[in-house]
Amino acid sequence: MNALKANYFDAYRSLKLTRDATGVLVAEFHSKGGPFTFTAQDHTELVDAFYRIAQDRANKIVILTGEVGTSLPVSNGPRLATSPDPGVWSQVQDEGVQILENIANIRVPVIAAIEGRAHVHSEYALLANVIVAAEGATFLDGAHFAAGVAPGDGIFTAWSYRAGAGRAEAFLLNPQPLTARTAYEWGVVAEVVANGKALGRARELAELYLKAPEVTRRNTRVHFIHPLKERIVREVGYGLSLEGASAADLVKAKQAKTERAPSKEQVA
Repeated sequence: MNALKANYFDAYRSLKLTRDATGVLVAEFHSKGGPFTFTAQDHTELVDAFYRIAQDRANKIVILTGEVGTSLPVSNGPRLATSPDPGVWSQVQDEGVQILENIANIRVPVIAAIEGRAHVHSEYALLANVIVAAEGATFLDGAHFAAGVAPGDGIFTAWSYRAGAGRAEAFLLNPQPLTARTAYEWGVVAEVVANGKALGRARELAELYLKAPEVTRRNTRVHFIHPLKERIVREVGYGLSLEGASAADLVKAKQAKTERAPSKEQVA
């Protein structure tokens, strides 16, 4: 097992993995120790990271979180891919589906501890069994409809499953920060705690869950995640195809606008 740990615990640039003696694995998103800025490299690495986490039976509970004051995950960078190249979107589609499927394939209880902003790929957190959010935490999808592309990467699937289709559609069509309290009222967040306390509360819940027999814990996670897992399999690949087509159209429109714009020499 030590060899397995060495093979993947330190393998990912933006995912810090630590596991205590009881088997509680904490996966912390970060960028050089600070707020997580999502990149194409991260998108590729997370496929393998969540596969390995799910594969490792030494992981008894998984906690998804970020450094205190950041988010799960937040991005200050550009869109992962705004290319009309079918080859680029083929890779994005493959990775996007595999990340969600691999999180869903984690066969032990998963807890998300949210501090700060969850403004990009918040669907990762919504694949947890329980979300603990700090009072100041906010959720937002700023990377899709507001940016000109269809929200097809699983964020609608996860939000509509947790909050209901009507709320999810309104949330995604008019992206505005959603407070932890509102997410709690929607049934997405299980507990709201004081700022800085989300990870501590997640650890308390992990300790509680560990009192159940291991097979019971594993089978309960498998049972609870199965309906959402079915939707991921049915919807996300298709949704990413729609997102890719809308992204290609957006790039085409921007290119046409650039070509129509007069140069400084022409104006002079």
